[in-house]
Amino acid sequence: MLNHPTLDKLLELKLPGMAKAFRLQCETPELGNLTFEERFGLLVDAEYSERESVRLTQRLKCAKLRQTACMEDIDFQPVRALDRKLVAQLSTCSWISEGLNVLVTGKTGVGKSYLACALANKACRLGFTTLYLRAPRFFQELTVARLSGGYTRLLNKLAKFQLLILDDFALVPVSEEQCRDLLEVTDDRCGRSSMILVSQLPVKTWHQTFANATLADAILDRVVHGSYRLALEGESIRDPKNKQPK
Repeated sequence: MLNHPTLDKLLELKLPGMAKAFRLQCETPELGNLTFEERFGLLVDAEYSERESVRLTQRLKCAKLRQTACMEDIDFQPVRALDRKLVAQLSTCSWISEGLNVLVTGKTGVGKSYLACALANKACRLGFTTLYLRAPRFFQELTVARLSGGYTRLLNKLAKFQLLILDDFALVPVSEEQCRDLLEVTDDRCGRSSMILVSQLPVKTWHQTFANATLADAILDRVVHGSYRLALEGESIRDPKNKQPK
């Protein structure tokens, strides 16, 4: 049997995983002992794995995560006061399916962004669409979109992501216009999709950073209610004498 035409057709049909597996089967005589159904199953499994790998690569590229982070490398030293059981629970990403949020707080340099990116990375691996933005860039993009006539389009785009990470949240005062933007975004997501908010400030102080108290009430009600909270402690790991793996 001539296998080259079959390989060419598989590639033409955009089945690269199946083509690789078929070539491997042709080069492995031992697989001849398997039944047709078993060999065909291996081909299908290979194609499925190939496509999953491509989709994961696309999700990670689209997410634009600030750091290459993974759950396995999270540092659980006691000084960080990081609840291992809660982190393990969050790593299942069931909270995203439930439309809940995660609030990560702590002083600068304690690894908040790494933790957020690790959770986001796990979300991507479990098939959730994800986007990472620093809060200043988030507000800037909304302002530009409003001025250019693309405001509604950007809101719709943001709403499609199952997980949205806003880093450096409440780092500077939030203007009234930004309050209105954030209310639009949080209202679109409330109970439907999830957010990770990362901030140097404790959650209890967020309200005072908003220019409009009424809008702040509405925003925080949507964001904070029913959320999971991770308050990191310890000294900055950017200081050489305190530096830990993550």
